[in-house]
Amino acid sequence: MKDTIRMREMRTGWLLVLPAILVLLLVYAYPIIRAFVLSLFTENLSNGLNAEFTGFDNYTRMALDGRFWGSIWNTSIFTAVSLVIELVLGLGFALVLDQTFRGRGLVRTIAILPWALPTALIALAWRWIFNSEYGVWNDMLMNWVPLIGNPVNWLGDPAWAMICTIAADVWKTTSFVSILLLAGLQSIPQDLYEAHAIDGASRWQSFRQITLPLLMPQILIAMLFRFAQAFGIFDLISVMTGGGPGGATEMVSLYIYSTVMRYLDFGYGAALVVVTFLILIAVVAVAIAYFNKARSAATGADA
Repeated sequence: MKDTIRMREMRTGWLLVLPAILVLLLVYAYPIIRAFVLSLFTENLSNGLNAEFTGFDNYTRMALDGRFWGSIWNTSIFTAVSLVIELVLGLGFALVLDQTFRGRGLVRTIAILPWALPTALIALAWRWIFNSEYGVWNDMLMNWVPLIGNPVNWLGDPAWAMICTIAADVWKTTSFVSILLLAGLQSIPQDLYEAHAIDGASRWQSFRQITLPLLMPQILIAMLFRFAQAFGIFDLISVMTGGGPGGATEMVSLYIYSTVMRYLDFGYGAALVVVTFLILIAVVAVAIAYFNKARSAATGADA
């Protein structure tokens, strides 16, 4: 009898989940499979956009493509630096927003505004802020720092351009991280902190021994979300720098876009999409495996 009820519940569960699975297959699986099939063909202007089966020639070409590896490097630097800064700032903001003070609801609402604003609009604003001739940032520096005699070409210098794009991304997306971490903080029982304080623990010890371990699931979720978004960044970079100067801020998404839309090289563009997707999946799988291993070790230690 119990087995019959269990099988009926499992069947009902699968029936309820099936529509979501079909939607995911249509939205995610089919485009990737289609891109992989297209990557095995050469379809560009040189052959009149007639698809010719060439096997893995596009992947061989990619292995020797310095521009592709340069875009991967730029994307990795942008993603790693922005994620670290957003995690530190987001955790700090979440800890502040978790405190009880007058006007907390209003402050929380204001904190999420940067994330809610359109990215293209924000990028345009930051482009004007860092404008070398008319930008607010140069104007403030020249007025407040007498040693700076000439305006700094923020978006015209390769190193400064990368820093400026990272700053714009951090300003917009830190609020997203802080809101996710704030939700995690509110799920931690206050009794744990009170018991820890009675045992003589300091605030730093409570943060290190209670807050961080219990907040790790939310931290992982926030970082995975932000990794996927930062690695596929397009609109912010496209509006602020267009990938310049000299390709210093060209991300892999911009390279794929120019390959497909500007040069109409559909086969090679599909190969770029497939490899980028595999890199994303690999990083996410490693992060999840590491988290599961750390959680298992912590559970074993507690036992």
